[in-house]
Amino acid sequence: MGEKLTGVNPKIIQWARERARYSLESVAVKFKKEVSVIEKWESGEDFPTYSQLEKLAEIYKRPLALFFFREPPLEAEEKQEFRTLPDFEIENLAADTIYALRQAKAMQLSLQEINNGINPSTKKIFQDIAVSSSDDLRRLAEQIRNYLNVTLEEQLTWNDQETALKKWRSAVEEAGIFIFKRSFKQRKISGFCLIDIEFPIIYLNNSTEKSRQIFTIFHELAHILLQTNGITKSDDRYINSLQGENKYIEIFCNKFAAEFLLPNHVFSEIIRETIVNDKIISKISSDYKVSREVVLRKLLDNNFISQKEYSLKVTEWYSEQVRKSQDKNKKSGGDYYANQATYLGENYLKLVFNKYYQGQYDIERVADYLNIKKVATVEKLEKYLLKKGLF
Repeated sequence: MGEKLTGVNPKIIQWARERARYSLESVAVKFKKEVSVIEKWESGEDFPTYSQLEKLAEIYKRPLALFFFREPPLEAEEKQEFRTLPDFEIENLAADTIYALRQAKAMQLSLQEINNGINPSTKKIFQDIAVSSSDDLRRLAEQIRNYLNVTLEEQLTWNDQETALKKWRSAVEEAGIFIFKRSFKQRKISGFCLIDIEFPIIYLNNSTEKSRQIFTIFHELAHILLQTNGITKSDDRYINSLQGENKYIEIFCNKFAAEFLLPNHVFSEIIRETIVNDKIISKISSDYKVSREVVLRKLLDNNFISQKEYSLKVTEWYSEQVRKSQDKNKKSGGDYYANQATYLGENYLKLVFNKYYQGQYDIERVADYLNIKKVATVEKLEKYLLKKGLF
């Protein structure tokens, strides 16, 4: 048995666990120990060995050195950062989601370092367009569509949702907002955004349907333009628990995304002389590359269906999507390098590798920016990207 590290700060061990949203019981299970062992580490009655501390650092996704600090670092609470998510929803965020939020902040710092604090985009939508939650949605949607230089006619020419997602991601990134992806273990999380003066970012749940990811991009874009952090869930009933401006912001972001992707005056013309059924909903969804939920919400807002009909259908579709996602995950975990290329995005990968090719970074620093532990993995990723012609 290794020597115990008496220099470890017990207060930091407890803080790191609580910040990561792990219970004492769940940590004890990972160590195959009694709960009392973890409790003693946190009270200072006993101390972990080096290998045990390494495992704690891995579980909590923290650097090893942190556990020797005199005081925990100052970090904003999620309740302070995400005002438009009710407290009970904040409390229900899984450890994986909390880590994703921390990882996103690290990506913002990486972007600042790589670009010397200046966003490299020639256009910065978050600086060029001022938005208020009282703005006329149709006019705002048209203004942003013009800014992104994507017409409704062009949108209709895209062959499928995958093409549409790539086009929208590219258009928003060209406007100065980096979009990253990851597969969330908490499936009901569709994505989130973090605001910043130079580097606002959007994270998407790659496990959700492509049409859902598209909607999330524009829901989070509205948050960024309103200068508020946001977390989007597939089930938006939590909005009813919000009050005042926070509630109005979430409603506004939902309505903006729907109006942007499928303008209401266009929808009204389509639906005017049509019998509404699942087939028609699927056709409109397919034509405009939006989710069926967007179409259903517009039917509700235009009094074609009741709130009860809307809720029942959304629940039915969500269950269907979960089954499809589970079946897909059972068949294949996907190609690691293809996933990394998708998660990080061509724009970010080019920024990092260009610095490497210019001799400004060594490969260890590249690995750090890509959140990859082994240099050999970076080299294999580079070969994959070159083979795919992304560089």
